[in-house]
Amino acid sequence: MPPTRSDRPVSTIVLAYSGGLDTSVIVPWLKEHYPGAKVICVAADIGQGDELLGVRAKALASGADDCIVEDLKREFVEEFIWPTVLSGAIYGRKYLLGTAMARPLIARRQVEVARRVGADALSHGCTGKGNDQVRFELTYAAFAPDLAVIAPWREWDIRSREDAIAYAAARNIPVAATAAKIYSRDRNIWHVSHEGGILEDPNQAPPADVFQLTVSPQQAPDKPESVTIAFEKGVPVAVNGVSLDAVTLLRTLNTIGARHGVGRVDLVEDRLVGMKSRGIYETPGGTLLYTAHSELEQLTLDRRTLATKDLIASRYADLVYEGRWWTTERAAYDALVAVTQQHVTGTVTLSLYKGNVTIAGRTSPFALYDERFVTFGADDVYQQADAAGFIRLFALPQRVAALQAQERAAAALADTASHAATSGTPHFGNGDAPNGEPPADSEITEDTAVAGV
Repeated sequence: MPPTRSDRPVSTIVLAYSGGLDTSVIVPWLKEHYPGAKVICVAADIGQGDELLGVRAKALASGADDCIVEDLKREFVEEFIWPTVLSGAIYGRKYLLGTAMARPLIARRQVEVARRVGADALSHGCTGKGNDQVRFELTYAAFAPDLAVIAPWREWDIRSREDAIAYAAARNIPVAATAAKIYSRDRNIWHVSHEGGILEDPNQAPPADVFQLTVSPQQAPDKPESVTIAFEKGVPVAVNGVSLDAVTLLRTLNTIGARHGVGRVDLVEDRLVGMKSRGIYETPGGTLLYTAHSELEQLTLDRRTLATKDLIASRYADLVYEGRWWTTERAAYDALVAVTQQHVTGTVTLSLYKGNVTIAGRTSPFALYDERFVTFGADDVYQQADAAGFIRLFALPQRVAALQAQERAAAALADTASHAATSGTPHFGNGDAPNGEPPADSEITEDTAVAGV
């Protein structure tokens, strides 16, 4: 793993900066604890929207020597989101991995900036309880094993978000979080996540003001809306017949899904560090894409290939969640998935209504569904009599096992009868009462009572 901050003097620190509470207080903390060191912030634009407005000015006002804003939206969608969608990865049965996918990209760009400016240390604002510290530092290990890593949440005296808010107030650093609304949020073009505050009680429903992207399903339109998504080799390329670049396509689906309350998830998940945590996620466009892509695979992939993909999906989800993006394992999974997607081309139409998504239609030039074979009407392509031979062969293991069981039972019965004949002990045949008891009208003697036992 990369060396810690105590291993050598530090002259330039590159901080992964979001402008949120954690990284806002880290800038002055680094300045106070590393006198004379330059602090250069790297803010990754992965579709946060207005959250990045004024982020550079805020970083400089907090004491940073520079703040570099990198536009990574296209790269994020095409190189991280699309492969994850194609894999079918879903963590904890519900989570579409919005935060987890982004961290390896942000951390890699942070390393690239660090190399460019000659930095000797990297820093992040991840807590010592969370998954993100692992995701960032596995990327650091892959691309910058020689650079020191400074993780203030594992070192400083700030123990809570309330402490961080007080620290920021004492230094006149503006932050959006308050003691009343102390949620920890992460937003990008794929999703918005919410943790903390009242959400830490899994028995409490999330307040209405938690949600920022989707309308309440109860307040969604009273009429359903249809949306058609086109795919080429598994990759989404068009919405409602209009070809779109990756970023625009995802934004379009976010808008459509959000107005119908689609994509809300309330999940108690297993963190990588061992504890369970509760998160609220809003992923409207992603929910539409996962639903449509899965349905198109059902139409175009054979049963065995689908089963293989299902096996890969859970492994891929764990890999992404744990930050193991830069591994041979992921490259191997991607290669396998790419082969499965060669015929995943076509369109899927979804119907959206008050938080629900249903399938309204699907078509593909490579569909394995053929009405000529499945029709209940007359057909000339399927000989139903052929099923008898298939069933006989398909049932062969069961038939062999059953025949052998019958043979063993017959042999045991014959052995019992033979023993009874040679010993003089009465043997009850099929006409005797069940469970070895003699018929009701027979005389019960000591011998027959013993035999019945």
